[in-house]
Amino acid sequence: MKRHYLNKLLLLLLFMVPFALSAQTTVQGTVTDFGSGRALPGVSVVVPGTTIGTNTDAEGNYVITLPTSTGKLTFSFLGYTSRTYDVSPSVKVLQVQLKENVTNLNEVVVTGLATTVKRANAANAVSTINTREITGITTPQTMDAAISGKLVGANVISNSGAPGGGISMKLRGITSIFGNSQPLYVVDGIIMDNSSISAGLNAVTGASGGGSTSTQDNASNRIADLNPDDIENIEILKGASAAAIYGSLASAGVVIITTKRGSAGNTIIDLSQDVGFAKAANLLGMRTLNEERVEASFGASAVPAFIAARDAGRLIDYENELYGNTGMLYSTRLNVSGGSEKTRFFVGGLLQDEEGIVKNTGYEKKSLRFNLDHTISKRFDFSLSSNYINSIAKRGLTNNDNQGVSFGVALSSTPSFVDLFPNEAGLYPNNPFGASNFLQTRDLMTNEENTDRFLGGLTLNSYLQESEKSNTKLVIRAGLDFYNLRTRALFPRLLQFQANGNGTGGASIQGNNYNLNTNYAAFLVNNLNLADNTLFFTTTVGATRENFNQDLTLNVATQLIGTQDNLDQAGAVSVEQTQLIVRNKGFFMQEEVNWRDRIIATAGLRLDKSSNNSDVNEFNAFPKVSLALNLTNFNLWSDEKFNMVKLRAAYGEAGGFPPFGAKFTSLVASNIGGSPGLLVTTQRGNQDIKQERQKEFETGFDIGIFNNRVLFEATYYIKTVSDLILIRNTPPASGFTTQVVNAVNSRTRAWSYR
Repeated sequence: MKRHYLNKLLLLLLFMVPFALSAQTTVQGTVTDFGSGRALPGVSVVVPGTTIGTNTDAEGNYVITLPTSTGKLTFSFLGYTSRTYDVSPSVKVLQVQLKENVTNLNEVVVTGLATTVKRANAANAVSTINTREITGITTPQTMDAAISGKLVGANVISNSGAPGGGISMKLRGITSIFGNSQPLYVVDGIIMDNSSISAGLNAVTGASGGGSTSTQDNASNRIADLNPDDIENIEILKGASAAAIYGSLASAGVVIITTKRGSAGNTIIDLSQDVGFAKAANLLGMRTLNEERVEASFGASAVPAFIAARDAGRLIDYENELYGNTGMLYSTRLNVSGGSEKTRFFVGGLLQDEEGIVKNTGYEKKSLRFNLDHTISKRFDFSLSSNYINSIAKRGLTNNDNQGVSFGVALSSTPSFVDLFPNEAGLYPNNPFGASNFLQTRDLMTNEENTDRFLGGLTLNSYLQESEKSNTKLVIRAGLDFYNLRTRALFPRLLQFQANGNGTGGASIQGNNYNLNTNYAAFLVNNLNLADNTLFFTTTVGATRENFNQDLTLNVATQLIGTQDNLDQAGAVSVEQTQLIVRNKGFFMQEEVNWRDRIIATAGLRLDKSSNNSDVNEFNAFPKVSLALNLTNFNLWSDEKFNMVKLRAAYGEAGGFPPFGAKFTSLVASNIGGSPGLLVTTQRGNQDIKQERQKEFETGFDIGIFNNRVLFEATYYIKTVSDLILIRNTPPASGFTTQVVNAVNSRTRAWSYR
């Protein structure tokens, strides 16, 4: 009896197979660029609402089978406007032309650590720039120069004009005074350190007073190590409502950088050579002097020298002499990319040489990048990112100075009738109107940074489950950032401000900075399709861990012996070592709901704990919620002039870790009567110090007209920072002078629009 029913069932299934096959539709064709007609390799071809999809090959060809006789196909490609076509059994060949995307509304932007959303559906104001905007016609020398003035809502300020970069980026204002005020940089999933590490010039400039080291002495930012030509796009998460999912590290926002990767097709070799020059755009020129002005400014004794120099035609434009150098710029770049459907690669190399507008300053960089994407099987694929950089920056003596010895400060007090040039023996005269002869300082001093850096990242994707209604993916990510920075500053004792009992009697300052950061993350992402492709849920849960290790050693040798520059050839040597060891852990969860691209809602929660917290086992919670209403998709009006009308609102919180050591009272070395020991420092720690907490609510709207060629975006936000970390004075009777404390709240309100 059982065999009888089994035979009937088998016959029924065999009878239904032709009908099932006939219900499928196979479509093929070619995807080309609308303007040039060239084939577009790597275009994504998917059946909306399913996991069925493919990519075009090197010639732009594709073949795809729909699970039903009728349906839709969506074609999307980075930098182009996506297009969706209806498919019926009569459509066997579909030739597609994609237009270049003018407004980037169809690009995807980050909404979590592993999820994205179309820009047109985003609930936050997000700024992005792509590779064409970054490099333009001529590739900038450093990454900081590449983004300056190009990101809406990001205030990028150059800290120094010295070769090798040096910027300060603020997103929606300053959120911390003594804590971290710079955004978090994430490059291909790698948390990239952007420290500005002092070379110890404070020993001769007194830039921060008290003899302590300071970033006021012209240190460069390490983000300048990136090669701008390697970058595919940059995305800025400006507020807590967007960056909350990154936790306490994102208190000042997040800068997400994606580098270039290969695509399937023929191997492409791109070799370019840039030659240019750097020159001061607008020098102020010499001050117009006469006898009365000289006497008023420099005294009656200076008048004869002025008259003699004027009559002999020896008035010197020292501004042009100091800043008038024409620096040559050379950049050689070689990019090789290509691969097959399973394996794609990108190799990028850079040789760069930049001369500064001040003689003996410059910047050299060598960079090698290797990115690899490989599909192991239908269930597994991985992406590898790696980058080695070596850079040498010769930065001169600029920025803050309380001793009057830096180039600009000494120049400002020097009149044009003084002769500061060396004689035939190579000896420089003293500057009677300044603390230093800046020409002598420029020619004889050294201030050099030498960096070796390696960035490595690995992302493994495992597709655990797939069906017509849902799919689940496991993402495992690891990143490593290692660099060794060696600084060397030399001020010979024959310099005017170091000779004859002045200054430190010569100084040799050498630093060695070891930095090793690692970050790990694992998360599950589930996409669920309900209600006949009208309701989509994206669920993400995961955990992260970050390890930060810095070991900074600074040796300052003063009272140099003769012309020696060794540390042991000095009358006095001081050594300072700072070890920064931080361990962070985090858990996060996020739910995204999309109903027909009309209502898009997101809710998330991040839990963080850190060794910098007063209680290392306490988790801090940072929630986020957002809502976007894409009114265009509600079909409320028939006027096609308005291509997009979107209302949005978002709320989020982010933390700010206390500065390293804020919860401890440090000990400093002491020597009394030849006996070494330790003394309690004058700043008292705070064992109850709390994280700074940033709360932000933003709301706004986006309008697109004339086929989205004209866009208007407006955002209003309210930002409140509570438990602000400050350093306050304490009563002398306490035995301390200062203490780290949590203070009152601060609030910021602002409009931004474009």
